[in-house]
Amino acid sequence: MSTEELNVNVNSCYFDASLGSLNEGYNEEQDVNVNIVSRKELKKDYIVGGVLDQEQKNNWRAWLYLAPVLILMSVFLIYPLINTIFISFMKNYNYAYGTFDGFTFDNFLVILGLKNVGDGGTKETRLIEYAIPNTFIIVFVTVPLSIFIALMISVLLNSIKWFQKALQIVFFLPYVTNAIAVGMVFSVIFDKQGLVNYIFNIDKAWIYGADRWTAMIPLCIYIVWNSLPFKILILLSGLQGVDKQYYQAAKIDSTPRWKVLTHITVPCLMPQILYLMVTSFIGAFKEYTSIVGLFGMQGTTNGSYNMYTIVYYIYDNMNGTTTSYAAAAAVFLFVIILIFTFLQLGLSKKRY
Repeated sequence: MSTEELNVNVNSCYFDASLGSLNEGYNEEQDVNVNIVSRKELKKDYIVGGVLDQEQKNNWRAWLYLAPVLILMSVFLIYPLINTIFISFMKNYNYAYGTFDGFTFDNFLVILGLKNVGDGGTKETRLIEYAIPNTFIIVFVTVPLSIFIALMISVLLNSIKWFQKALQIVFFLPYVTNAIAVGMVFSVIFDKQGLVNYIFNIDKAWIYGADRWTAMIPLCIYIVWNSLPFKILILLSGLQGVDKQYYQAAKIDSTPRWKVLTHITVPCLMPQILYLMVTSFIGAFKEYTSIVGLFGMQGTTNGSYNMYTIVYYIYDNMNGTTTSYAAAAAVFLFVIILIFTFLQLGLSKKRY
């Protein structure tokens, strides 16, 4: 039988009966080696797997190291989240004075167009009519498209060794460029007298004065183009970590390239693809800067809200009288993102 080794505290009552002796060294009766690690008296025994764990007494140091991060998270994440949830249920909340007239569920009914604003007021339809549909269009069009394009570019870059670094810099430039500035460039390109109409010799309004569905085209192109650099960086780093033996075996078997992509590359990149799917869905649900950069307002014409997103609606209602509606929309968006995130994680576990 192999000899066990135990690190114990000399004053521990737990080991008195089991060992019979607390002398350091070999104990013949129990067939163990006893090492005395401390002679300080313990106020409380820490037992892990039948052995006293002296290091657990130093847990306060770990909490001390984590304290700055925990404080920042509490101030800038946990407290605002809890406060927003409370505000979403406040009736007639005034942002300037912090006053309200009790709690109610009506704020959610109002933003969803199920109840009139105030007593005898009109219905709020902007969220249901524009913000939610536009947000879902952006999410389900730009996220899959951007991930697919980023995957194709990453595979291509991974195969071009001699020019790879230079191309990486070119593709990464949009990531470090101001989103508003890029949006303004796109607005010039898609202007009625812009580059697109000049190249194709047409006279079409894409942004200002355009209808809602036409304006979605340059908006989605801009969002996809602006989101590619980060996705390419993640996928390219994942590609460089794939075992080259898989590709060598496929080459020996004369496997077609599309089968190599679908049976080797994509499965090996599933952790990176899942990460990009979760983060991209969250980012697309929070889309706001692209609307401001491309249109400069909430619609294609003055006074129109046809390019509203949920986050744009939240920012637009952050004032003294409608803050409760903004908070309710924020909670509504939080729940949607939470559901989609858990669905993606759950489906990925079943599939892979």
